[in-house]
Amino acid sequence: MRRLWGRANSSNVMKVIWLLEELQLPYERIDVGGPFGGNDTATYRAMNPPGLVPTLQEDDFTLFESNAILRYLAAAHSPQSTFWPQDAQTRATCDSWMDYQQTGLTRPQSTVFQGLIRTPPDKRDTKAIARAVQDAGQIWTQVNTQLTGQDYIAGPDITLCDFAWGVHVHRWFNMQIDRPDTPRLRAWYDRLLKRPAYANHVAGPIT
Repeated sequence: MRRLWGRANSSNVMKVIWLLEELQLPYERIDVGGPFGGNDTATYRAMNPPGLVPTLQEDDFTLFESNAILRYLAAAHSPQSTFWPQDAQTRATCDSWMDYQQTGLTRPQSTVFQGLIRTPPDKRDTKAIARAVQDAGQIWTQVNTQLTGQDYIAGPDITLCDFAWGVHVHRWFNMQIDRPDTPRLRAWYDRLLKRPAYANHVAGPIT
């Protein structure tokens, strides 16, 4: 029995849903977090000590942290795929970009997203949002540079780092903000949109 705990409009849950769909792994998703609550119960905290989403449950095994879940699913259920490359250097490149999504992009993009999408206009900190747009734009420009001469972030094939960044690029291109010119980033996003699992589970309305 495979369960994924977390609400569908969470970016961290989306990336796991996307990979599960790509791998055609059956799963049950259970709404937790945000307006659904349930992530501060003793039962949930036993699976996920931080009380965040998502949590993956496979029989008696549980795992939290979205990027760790991506790595586990690829290693356990599709070890020969390109998603988590076998070549040590390509895998390390993939891992470094996965980590950078968390350490670099999360803060500014979350400020923009939370401020514009989940905060009423009269309660927005417009100066903080403007600064965060600039900071996030610089990071997306770095991704645009990384995509020079290659279709995906770690090379010619899609890997887990594309899953980590891909859920956020949809939001980036669909918020009412001034963005830097990043043609390679846009081409990569358009490439992702052609994947049914991405189009169906990531590229919906941003809420």
